[in-house]
Order: sequence, then structure tokens, then C-alpha cells
Amino acid sequence: MAGPDSFYGAAERRIEWLTLALGVAGAVFAGARWGWRAGAGVGVGALLMWLNFRWLKQGVGALVAVSTAQAGSKQARVPRSVYVKFFGRFALLLLVVYVILSRSLLPVAALLAGLFALVAAVMLELLYELARGSRGTETHT
Repeated sequence: MAGPDSFYGAAERRIEWLTLALGVAGAVFAGARWGWRAGAGVGVGALLMWLNFRWLKQGVGALVAVSTAQAGSKQARVPRSVYVKFFGRFALLLLVVYVILSRSLLPVAALLAGLFALVAAVMLELLYELARGSRGTETHT
């Protein structure tokens, strides 16, 4: 039986590629339906959320690794790169969205639709896990 680390790792990988796949599919659809600017907006939004998810995952993973490694010490030292990735994702997201919206480079609705690619990917992962669990692969004691 696979451990919880492999379970969560597999789910995180599926969420990552689903975010990109939904972003590409949404960008192609929006581009064909409403023009290249709408397609680019969806693509940029999905790419931002993919990057946000990766940096969040790396930041939390690094915090867990540091806290586990320094469990006996009184004061844990967290590398600056962890802070940069953990908080930098907010700054990057806000900066890019601000520039796009203030300069009217891309349609607002398309950008917001792309930002929801991560939400859709998490929901698809949830449905996948529910369907997989209902087939009897889980054992309950």
C-alpha cells in the first residue's frame, strides 16, 4: 500500500499538469472564440496560478524540511529563498495583474478565467479521488 507522501505527491503532480492543461485548452478556446487577446489572458492567468501553486508547494515543503531538521534546536533558521518563494508569489501575482489591468493589455474576464484554472484543476482532482475511492481501492478498519 502506498504511503501518504506518495498519495499527496501524486495528487500535487496531477493538479500541476491539470492546471496547465486547462489553461492551454481555455486559451485555445478563448482565442478561437474571442480573439488572441482573450486567449492570451486565459493563458497568462493559468500560468500565474501554476507558478503560484509551485512556489507555494516548494515554500511549504522547505518549511517542513527545515522544521524537521531543526526539531531539537530552540530557534529554527529558514533560508531566505523560502521567504522569497512563499511571499514573492503574492508580489508577482499582484504586480502582473496590476500591469495587465492598468494598461488594458488583456481582457479582465479572460485573465480572471485563467486564474481559476487552478480551482478547476483542484476540483477535477477531487472528483478523480472520489471516483477512485468509490471503486473499492481504499480499505477501512
